[in-house]
Amino acid sequence: MLKRIIIILFVLFQSLHAFLNTDNNYEKQLAVLKNFDIPANCLKDSIFISMKEDLEVYKTKHFLQDLENGDRFVPVLQKMMREAGIPVEFLYLAMTESGFSPNASSSARASGLWQFIPSTGKLYGLVDNRFIDERKDPVKSTEAAILYLKRLHGMFDKWYVAALAYNCGEGTVLKAIAKAGTDDINVLLDENKKYLPKESRLYIRKILMMSFISNSTGFMLDHESEYLLNRANNATFIKVEVNSGTLLKDVSDSIGISLKELKAYNPQLKQIFTSPINAKSYLYIPQDRQVAFSQNFDRSKSGGKYDIYVAKRGDSLYKIAKKYGISSEAIMQFNSLKNSYIKPKSELIIPLSVHPTPSVPSLSYKIKAGDTMELVAKQYNISVDALMKANHKKETFVKVGESIVIPKSY
Repeated sequence: MLKRIIIILFVLFQSLHAFLNTDNNYEKQLAVLKNFDIPANCLKDSIFISMKEDLEVYKTKHFLQDLENGDRFVPVLQKMMREAGIPVEFLYLAMTESGFSPNASSSARASGLWQFIPSTGKLYGLVDNRFIDERKDPVKSTEAAILYLKRLHGMFDKWYVAALAYNCGEGTVLKAIAKAGTDDINVLLDENKKYLPKESRLYIRKILMMSFISNSTGFMLDHESEYLLNRANNATFIKVEVNSGTLLKDVSDSIGISLKELKAYNPQLKQIFTSPINAKSYLYIPQDRQVAFSQNFDRSKSGGKYDIYVAKRGDSLYKIAKKYGISSEAIMQFNSLKNSYIKPKSELIIPLSVHPTPSVPSLSYKIKAGDTMELVAKQYNISVDALMKANHKKETFVKVGESIVIPKSY
């Protein structure tokens, strides 16, 4: 981890240097420092100034990839943080922790965008069971991170100290402040005194540098990534309520996206169905599929019930299926098994009561060469307006390979 941070800082300096002295970026940088309660003289930090150019440019290969990872979630999370009174620059703390990947994990069993370990996740109300891990839920984990950061700010009264405490723990920071006799960032980050671990001294600098670069119009234009500057205006995702035990395939089919894409919006789910524990559950779907969900998904349909069976030595698929009164084929289908062989201690999803996916004629149509919205509408005997409304489209342009939703009314 420490080596990775040093390499990232070393190579990101080139992009920082390119816009460091422009008036516009200078004002942006001062605003970032102010949001973190950091004095302006930190722009002259010796670590920033002394960095050398690197041959391989991390920023174009990995840094922009991290920004891409967060493109789906960032607009919603930015709004949450603004409403909570948390500096939105703390999103770069999440980027530092996880690269904006909700599936990121560590050897310390930390998980999710904000890298909560199990005990801290539980402390802030994040559920982790055999069906769901809310540490990977982009919204719920951010709600927990907001509570945690507010508590740290209440302890230290400065946002940059809260960030340091998030990284190395409040106990370590309290000891560092006591030893230094101050919470001044220039003193706490002193490379000779080493009041804080090296990783933490680099950590706050990395967050600042990521924030500086991400807000640089010149940098984004140079790398054809200017659209990332307007993420707050992008359509992202919404939360919809479904019954417990709802099969994700039922939802993905109804809104015309792949099961893989729906699962990418819901990294908190460990299975191919929503948590069957509570009466109601929820899913995140792309915002532009809201109309399709309202028109095509039957919310009144009850979800299925499931059990998780841990295979024992001597078990066979036939025996397990007979025990539950279901077919071996059903177990194989729900667990994506290619054959009937199972290993001891394997966890198997057992469908106890599952309503099959309704055999509705194709709700999703993939655009082929020569297709137009008018031709597709005519093929299914529906109006172009109905087809456009179902797909949340403002114009009739379609691309080859694009999947569009066909309203049930056809």
